[in-house]
Amino acid sequence: MKKTLIFVVLVSFSLITIAQEEDVRFGVKTGVNLANISGDNTEGFEGRTSFHLGSVVEIPITDKFAFQPEVSYSSQGDKFKNNLLGLSAKTTMKLDYINIPLIAKYYVIQGFTLQAGPQIGFLISAKSKVEAMDVNKETDIDDNFKSIDFGVILGLGYQLDMGAFFDARYNIGLSNINDAASFDDVKQKNSMAQFSVGYKF
Repeated sequence: MKKTLIFVVLVSFSLITIAQEEDVRFGVKTGVNLANISGDNTEGFEGRTSFHLGSVVEIPITDKFAFQPEVSYSSQGDKFKNNLLGLSAKTTMKLDYINIPLIAKYYVIQGFTLQAGPQIGFLISAKSKVEAMDVNKETDIDDNFKSIDFGVILGLGYQLDMGAFFDARYNIGLSNINDAASFDDVKQKNSMAQFSVGYKF
């Protein structure tokens, strides 16, 4: 955890330093996550709606292309319904990540962009919350999930001249996030639709 936080702080300071260069724009963003876990033993998973917030730095390469590294806190996971001692229960898996996307942007026309790039995610918290009648219990499940996640992002965006921007993306998980010792043959991946609004200074 400490190493992850130190790494994130260093990346954040690097982005701020880069943003001080001419023509480079620093921004902040927030938005909605529609997250889910796919793969083995995920039948009945319903998806989890949560949020993300972070910072971006847009570095122009040409008139049409730009490179945009980002750092964001992203609340992900999934939820499902099951039976607990004969009672209907709802279980929510809360997986919190620090995500670092490295986005290539192509300006199709002024303001409108196509976006794609890799992403690395660092798991900072994993909890399972069970709700059933009078039961409301939350348990740490960090040992059940790998600390690093890799994925690819595809998306599009629109940026206004005054600095506001809007993004719609789909994050495709590439790596197996399961690390439960009793289910070592189970393969599961993150996936998520993201809708963001932000502002570049």
